[in-house]
Amino acid sequence: MIPHDFSKADLAVGLLAGIKRYARRCDRIKIMEVCGTHTMEIGRHGIRGLLPERVELVSGPGCPVCVTPGALIDAAADTAIRPGVTVLVFGDMIRVPGNRTSLREAKSRGGSVEVVVSPLRAVSLARENPNRIHVFVAVGFETTVPAVARSVILAEENGVDNLYFIACHRLVPPVLKELLNDLQTGLSAFLLPGHVSAIIGVEPYGFVVNAGIPAAIAGFEPLDILGAIHSVSGMVAERRAGVENWYSRVVRPGGNPHARRLMERVFVPVDAFWRGIGMIPGSGLAFCERYRRFDAVRKLGIEVAEERIRNTCRCGEVLKGRIRPSDCALFAETCTPQSPQGPCMVSSEGSCAAYYKYELR
Repeated sequence: MIPHDFSKADLAVGLLAGIKRYARRCDRIKIMEVCGTHTMEIGRHGIRGLLPERVELVSGPGCPVCVTPGALIDAAADTAIRPGVTVLVFGDMIRVPGNRTSLREAKSRGGSVEVVVSPLRAVSLARENPNRIHVFVAVGFETTVPAVARSVILAEENGVDNLYFIACHRLVPPVLKELLNDLQTGLSAFLLPGHVSAIIGVEPYGFVVNAGIPAAIAGFEPLDILGAIHSVSGMVAERRAGVENWYSRVVRPGGNPHARRLMERVFVPVDAFWRGIGMIPGSGLAFCERYRRFDAVRKLGIEVAEERIRNTCRCGEVLKGRIRPSDCALFAETCTPQSPQGPCMVSSEGSCAAYYKYELR
């Protein structure tokens, strides 16, 4: 267990020594850090360079902006152009390229696009401007769903009838199941996301153990991450599987029951498309019958085209852990944070953005 004092260098040295001992017992340990924030922190603190050669860290699909289908971004951009409509988004979404346009381009063409820091702000804006339709693009994993669900309930309770949502939420456990079926990833273990796990708990990851894959829930301090890497490396070396919680100061058994109840009250699981990955059963959320009137696609007749795959951008392979960002020919050439060619370079949690910022040599 990692103490609350994260500055203890002797603990870091001890964890690294243990990781090296485990690595000597294995040909290779390929660990996927599922969460985009983990990727950023690993780069920020130079953790990748501290590990032995046999321990490889690869990024996963834990960037919600990155996996949002381009067709949904196009649909949101088209909606912003409509007279009397304002599209509300988190900041990262503005610059993400869709299949043919972006919200930034829609705004430059006179569309109404506003950045909000919380879906609750969307409720306030709709109440303050009753003669204008507001559409919130609800992007995120389990971490952000409860706040959106609460906003929907609040809108209903206050009779707000000019607020709708484009539901783009994605669920983490189903995509991990998909990755386990992808033989090209060659994964040895998972570092599981801390924020998501704070909502859903430890129990939903039981399938990972059944598949014989070690996993550890990690926090975001360097010792959190090193502790989780030490944990899964030990399990790989000892040929055993389990899910260990290295973020117990935040992640509890059963997760956050209140947040889970909010999610289950408003949304139901559905099959959903992940950008760069494909259709995954039960990996998205849609409004349940009671709250279906808040569904912008249904209520406003928004057209969502069939998703297209761009062959030049290799974000999909990065999200699956098949390649590193630097293996893409576009990386740091035509694809930079100033001129992103794919979603993984746009988002603050994107793998390509993290590698460009911290690991470009």
